[in-house]
Amino acid sequence: MRLSTTDIYAFQALGYLGAQFHGEVQGLNEPERWISSDEISEHTHIARPYLVRILAALTAKGVIKSKKGIGGGYMLARKPRLLSLCEVVRAVDGPVAPLSCISLNWGEHCVEEDRCHARNTVYKRMRDAMLSVLQEFSVEDLVIDARQGVSYGNCLEHLLRPNV
Repeated sequence: MRLSTTDIYAFQALGYLGAQFHGEVQGLNEPERWISSDEISEHTHIARPYLVRILAALTAKGVIKSKKGIGGGYMLARKPRLLSLCEVVRAVDGPVAPLSCISLNWGEHCVEEDRCHARNTVYKRMRDAMLSVLQEFSVEDLVIDARQGVSYGNCLEHLLRPNV
C-alpha cells in the first residue's frame, strides 16, 4: 500500500476538523459549530472541488457528518481519538491490503490461495503490519500537527509513484 494524494488531503482536512472539536457541548460530543468546506479549504490549502469529493467519501463511510444549508458544514462523527487512520484510509481509498486475495473486507478467491507460500506468509504479514499501524493511530494524532500549523502539502512532493 502506498499513501495517495487523497489520503494526505483527507488527513489534513481531518486534522483541521479535529482541532475544532471542543469535547462536550451541551451534553453532546460535537464541536460548537459546523465547519464549512470553504473554511477547511482555506486553512488546509486543498482545492475546494477536490476537498468536497474527499469530504463526501468520508461522510458516506461515517467518518464525518455533514449538514446542508445555511449554518451547515462538516464535523467529526466521533471524538478524534475514536477515529482510526485505518478507517480513514479505507473510506477514501478502499482496501488496505496489497492484494484482493488477502483483503479482510474485499477479499476475492484465488485458485492458488491454499498452496501459495508468498500469499500465506509475506503478503498477509504486509497486510497485518499496515493494518496494525493504521489502527494504532487516530485523527487525534493528526490534530497535533493541525494545531502546530504543520502542512501535509509538503508530503505530496514525497509520494512514491509507480515505477520510480
